[in-house]
Amino acid sequence: MSTRPQKLSEDDRTGALAKLGGWTYDAEALAINKTFKFADFSEAWAFMNRAALLAEKMDHHPEWFNVYNRVEVKMTTHDADGVTALDIEMATAMNRFAGE
Repeated sequence: MSTRPQKLSEDDRTGALAKLGGWTYDAEALAINKTFKFADFSEAWAFMNRAALLAEKMDHHPEWFNVYNRVEVKMTTHDADGVTALDIEMATAMNRFAGE
């Protein structure tokens, strides 16, 4: 039995995204994306800190870009060549960390 994460089917990915406010699928990047906006840099940094701690615990890391109060996030599982349950779990937690 493989312990590698398995890429979600299109139906499973679409269903999961329907429950994740603000996340979209990028077919070219085989990833889900969202831009978070906060009141200021300190709030954006606090969000990134919480997400970073979870990413380390999960051993599953986002690709992200931060400028002042904006954090752009891309989640994909490179080992699976697409979106897996790990990406959905991380995206769900990020929404929670952002108060959404």
